[in-house]
Amino acid sequence: MTTPPAGSGRSATATAAGPAEPRVGRLLLDSTVLIDALRGTSVAARVAGLRRAGTEPWVCAVSVEEIWRGLHEHEEAAVRRLFAGLRLAPLGVAEGARAGTWRRQFAERGVTLHQADCLIAAAAVAVGARLATANVGDFPMTDLAVEHWPSGP
Repeated sequence: MTTPPAGSGRSATATAAGPAEPRVGRLLLDSTVLIDALRGTSVAARVAGLRRAGTEPWVCAVSVEEIWRGLHEHEEAAVRRLFAGLRLAPLGVAEGARAGTWRRQFAERGVTLHQADCLIAAAAVAVGARLATANVGDFPMTDLAVEHWPSGP
């Protein structure tokens, strides 16, 4: 089977890409959330409390790269501690195909989606996680459950 068109209302579980329905208890953290957690904003306490609340925090390699790119040398230990407490969502052929399909489908409607955002979203869908982000508008895919985590203090 193929990935359903974004906005079709069909469940992504009907795809050959594997499990896609958001499972309560899995939350993939977007780079915006990770940055706020590292800055010690109110998001930091929220991230720290995820496991106590029964939610397993996840990250994908794209967000790891985005954080590492902006890293200052004195921040490395804190970043390593944060990532050590997160599960890594894999990115493979299925996730690349899903991301590329979304980009193509939205481009056909005149909407440009960024490669990094589509890969992050595909990683979340693949592990059955909701996506936590401050940039909800960057993730218009209907088969992705998105949680708004506003940036700031």
